[in-house]
Amino acid sequence: MKYPETKPPVFTLTAGPVDAYPEVLRALGTTVLYDYDPAFQAFFEDLTLKAQEALGCDLPPLILQGEPVLALEGAAASLIAKDDVVLNLASGVYGKGFGYWAARYAKKVEEIEVPYNTAIDPEDVRAFLEEHPEVRIVCVCNHDTPSGTLNDIDAIGAVVADAGALLLVDAVSSWGGMPTSPTSSQAAIYVTGPNKCLGCPPALSLVAVSEAAWAKIEANPDAPFASMLSFTDWKNAWKKTEPFPFTPSVAELNGLSAALDRYLDEGPEAVWQRHAVTAKVCREGIKAMGVELWPVSEDIASPTATAVKMPDGIDAGPVLAEARARYGISMSAGRAETLGRLIRIGHMGPTAQPAYALLAVAAIGGALKASGAKVDVAAGLAAAQAAWDAAIDA
Repeated sequence: MKYPETKPPVFTLTAGPVDAYPEVLRALGTTVLYDYDPAFQAFFEDLTLKAQEALGCDLPPLILQGEPVLALEGAAASLIAKDDVVLNLASGVYGKGFGYWAARYAKKVEEIEVPYNTAIDPEDVRAFLEEHPEVRIVCVCNHDTPSGTLNDIDAIGAVVADAGALLLVDAVSSWGGMPTSPTSSQAAIYVTGPNKCLGCPPALSLVAVSEAAWAKIEANPDAPFASMLSFTDWKNAWKKTEPFPFTPSVAELNGLSAALDRYLDEGPEAVWQRHAVTAKVCREGIKAMGVELWPVSEDIASPTATAVKMPDGIDAGPVLAEARARYGISMSAGRAETLGRLIRIGHMGPTAQPAYALLAVAAIGGALKASGAKVDVAAGLAAAQAAWDAAIDA
């Protein structure tokens, strides 16, 4: 059966937006309260403290009313001052992209850039900071989603702390799906969102801000205020006695509350394990089928997305279209430098289940075969099932 492009896919196995948990969808349909109703103000305070528990951060986090690109740009605008020298760590499209925001506000942006199928070496960061003590802020993307690769932000964070600089982390597609936190990475600003591993629609951002970061933001005369990008406007808005800078996204906050409840009830370690097992099942299937993974090593492959390298002479676009048309399964393309060169299979939120990995292996294998690639789909499915069985036995 062919699925017309206008018809929704049967399964969304993308790297974001991801499918939403049923609990979240139900919560989105609950009563939309007036934002100054005492019940909503109490709810927002409780929600912020629940987010603080989940994030494991020292201060109540910001819940910004826009998907995480808003928070990332706001972080650059708030933290970076005109006299700052910034080191941007670019191991992928999104890491590289943050440098453009940084350049808008900084005196100078330095950069360590590596091939987009590798990761940043913390020792390279250490050496750079020793040679450039003027660097005040270091920016890094934890999971560079267009490449499916991970940077070791805990090791990088320790290096940055030793140098007396501040670390700004993009953890949008990592937090909630693996062991990472603002505290373990010693991040000054740690940006994530509920639209990835928490299984919410894209509408909100979660931002952990340290005491040191707040001190720098409040000393920055160019930090935005009375603005969608402002952090300071929202600093105290979590308190039920304080006003909101503007009307919050009430329905999406209801969804976030349900997602956090689900995350904490299941237990973070159990959630992380579920994501890791799903990724393992998927990758074993892809490799056994005769197709390479995009990262140079599985040690830097994210448990929240599998990036599959296209065989020589195969463009990812037609493969994605074939998988959607033939099997009703939507997966993600690359971005910028990785566009056409890889396909990304998301393991986030509700699709972080091994059964979905089997579907992905079957769909990508069948679509590759239809596109002329020599793949062994049966071997891939057998290896994926064996990896799942081994995880159950363990």
